Amino acid sequence: MAERFEVSLDGEKRITAVHYPAKTRDTATLILAHGAGANQFHTFMVRAATGFAERGIETITFNFLYTEEKRRPPDPLPRLEACFRAVVEKTRTRSPGARIFLGGKSMGGRVASHLAATGERDLAGLVFLGYPLHPPGKPEQLRNRHLPQISVPMLFVHGTRDPFGTPEELRAIAATLRPKVTVFGVGDGDHSFKVLKRSGQSEDSVWDAVLAAVEAFVRANSNY
Repeated sequence: MAERFEVSLDGEKRITAVHYPAKTRDTATLILAHGAGANQFHTFMVRAATGFAERGIETITFNFLYTEEKRRPPDPLPRLEACFRAVVEKTRTRSPGARIFLGGKSMGGRVASHLAATGERDLAGLVFLGYPLHPPGKPEQLRNRHLPQISVPMLFVHGTRDPFGTPEELRAIAATLRPKVTVFGVGDGDHSFKVLKRSGQSEDSVWDAVLAAVEAFVRANSNY
């Protein structure tokens, strides 16, 4: 059963986090951040976290401070990073010795990548669920300058219709990076992996494939 807990930030601020325990106790924990437009209780986030836990990956989700306080738009990147970093430290305290993976949906994944690029210690890998490579319709405005500074394996899960970046665009960039990079494409999927009816794929089958890809990545980069 999912368990809520609090994470203290600088000053008197606090945010809510949720621990989704794995059905089988392994040593990998994925801290998953939400996107810009919804909090950790969005259907996408809950389905992902629940699915990972069912496949043996301890999963932590949390609210960035602006969503905890029901504000818009998102906080500046340094504040988002500080919030994510506080959750990482809390997780290390709660689960000493766990292999830590960072990731997120869209903006949450981007923040995770900045933590890794700026030296967050002892990370096992990064999981991006729809990385916002560029704004829709503006492929020249790439958000990849910091990616070469990352030294841990990365998994990008992307729909082929994602306006924020396609698997092909990610593969071109992945070829220039030092760590092992895996790109998993969701055929006919959009930014949230929703597929066209004419694709013949069911929502459940798409999610099964996404969850299996993440599980395989985590297991390949863990010590179990």
